[in-house]
Amino acid sequence: MAKVVGIRFKKSGKVYDFDSGTLELAVGDLVVVRTARGMELGYVVSAPREAEIGQAAEPLKPVLRKAEDEDLEQAREMESKAAEAFKECRRMIAELNLPMKLLTAEYNLEGNRITFLFSAEERVDFRELVRRLSGHFKARVELRQVGSRDEARLLGICGRCGRPLCCVSFLEEFSPVSIRMAKEQSLPLNPMKISGVCGRLMCCLGYESQQYHAMKEKMPKVGQRVNTPMGEGTVAGTNPLKETVTVTLESGASAEIPLKQVSH
Repeated sequence: MAKVVGIRFKKSGKVYDFDSGTLELAVGDLVVVRTARGMELGYVVSAPREAEIGQAAEPLKPVLRKAEDEDLEQAREMESKAAEAFKECRRMIAELNLPMKLLTAEYNLEGNRITFLFSAEERVDFRELVRRLSGHFKARVELRQVGSRDEARLLGICGRCGRPLCCVSFLEEFSPVSIRMAKEQSLPLNPMKISGVCGRLMCCLGYESQQYHAMKEKMPKVGQRVNTPMGEGTVAGTNPLKETVTVTLESGASAEIPLKQVSH
């Protein structure tokens, strides 16, 4: 059995499993781990749990140690260097006239690798940029293009609800969102009203989708003939949240009637 701990490297985003070994770790602890990018600082978001060895697709990498004062000082230094690297990279992008928008620059804890994230409307030939950056910083350089959703997450802005974006606050991964979800919730199909700041359909459309789907299955269809305490009529509309049905009676009057009083 191995003791597995969940570690996140940013405020939001994916949680990665590591082997905590004999370390006594708790949620919130800062730790040093080795990743594909080298040594990095992360924080524990899920307490150690027992897991069978070999359950994971690949052997879990170990947590090297709890973060020490020297590690924190090194992380602050790398953060400062990354800010300078960001400015220099942006200058080179302008000099080479590349159609790309630089988003972040990040050093690993050892300072021997730097990753630049950028967005662009199409593929960009950045080979010359990488050559110049590698020569300037004397470190391994990685440029990675991200989509509009990841761009919004990296910028950390607020949504139309006035709150920080879900992908910034708590979402670990992006889930598929479809226009059908908006239709089921009777939302206006105006792209300006159901799209997020990233230009894609808002992630929150999916939060209540299953609930709306389940509630709508109980409701009669619009245009269906139904019986009510006020007589027979035709369904003109439904409100799944209130569990009411708007019925046009044979007299021509309309009435909002509780679903439990409607038979069809």
